[in-house]
Amino acid sequence: MVSSTSHRWYAARTSVEQVEEGRELAPRFDADGLIPVVTTDHATGEVLMVANMNAEAFAKTIELGEAVYYSRSRKQLWHKGATSGLVQKVKEILVDDDQDAVWLRVDVQGGASCHVGYRSCFYRSVPIAPSAEGPLDLEFTITEKVFDPKVVYGDAPNPTKL
Repeated sequence: MVSSTSHRWYAARTSVEQVEEGRELAPRFDADGLIPVVTTDHATGEVLMVANMNAEAFAKTIELGEAVYYSRSRKQLWHKGATSGLVQKVKEILVDDDQDAVWLRVDVQGGASCHVGYRSCFYRSVPIAPSAEGPLDLEFTITEKVFDPKVVYGDAPNPTKL
């Protein structure tokens, strides 16, 4: 278990009506104590990234007004931009109908959200209805990086795991 899923701001889930139609924040974290988060640019709607939060990260995000995630690879809280300066200032937090997914609408300080250096973590497209027999070739939809990851992160370990 990643962490406790309780916090003073989270109501106990008592009924479908409460969760779907009520006014209480009653998030549902998965078996690992995580909830998926989609993060988009507040002004444009562009999808910047998908990540996870545990109960503590969600509460910190609410408290600080800046995106805080849970890094599964590092197994710790990840205050977006703490190292890179690419802080995500939260403009709106939304939960889905059954409160098991979060949508952050943010303004990105520094213009990028992806640790690879691109503005968005969604910088390649997958072909639709391909005729290929082997691995598919992705197409880069964003080709210019906003920053050089080696300059920003130095020799810090890459969070991507194989």
